[in-house]
Amino acid sequence: MKKRIPPIASIAALLLFNASAQADHHQSDTHVEIYEIDTVHSSIKFSIRHFVAKTTGNFGDFSGTLNINRGDLSKSSVEATIQIPSVDTDNEKRDAHLQEDDYFNAAEQPLMTFISTKWAATEDESEFKVTGDLSFNGVTKPVILNVELLGFGEGMNGAYLSGWEATTTIDRTKWGVNGGQPAVGNEVDITINIEAIRQ
Repeated sequence: MKKRIPPIASIAALLLFNASAQADHHQSDTHVEIYEIDTVHSSIKFSIRHFVAKTTGNFGDFSGTLNINRGDLSKSSVEATIQIPSVDTDNEKRDAHLQEDDYFNAAEQPLMTFISTKWAATEDESEFKVTGDLSFNGVTKPVILNVELLGFGEGMNGAYLSGWEATTTIDRTKWGVNGGQPAVGNEVDITINIEAIRQ
């Protein structure tokens, strides 16, 4: 005859199982830390060929959040937003032209966004391949960032910081930015340096 488990014992076992599951879930959550980009100590820079040389620039107005899983960094994620009108190439006339519809079309599409979809580890424990959706000019395309963790540590006034550097190269024409050809190249080299503050 099959032994019947007393109802009280069944309820106790169920409660213990739920408590254990919640503890395991909480344990994994403790590794996740939220960091907000400190724009004063961060930069988004780019360079592009102009005839035979390179023209450089940066975006001065941006924001972003990193969700960092310290237990498994490959489970981290990042989201960022760039205000396209903040582009600065040290030439007001050129900066104004970049807002027009043959370049960024900033009047209709003033934002650039990046949302990560995969954060992959590499052979170097401090380097990662971060894939994400880059959106601007009404187009969304995947890009891969080569990301290096620069470190974690104490900052000023009790702040706890993380530092990151990311590089990538994109073909601007894939986002419908075609102005200036052929004098202006299609490939844009991007370098991002981030200092972020744990919340």
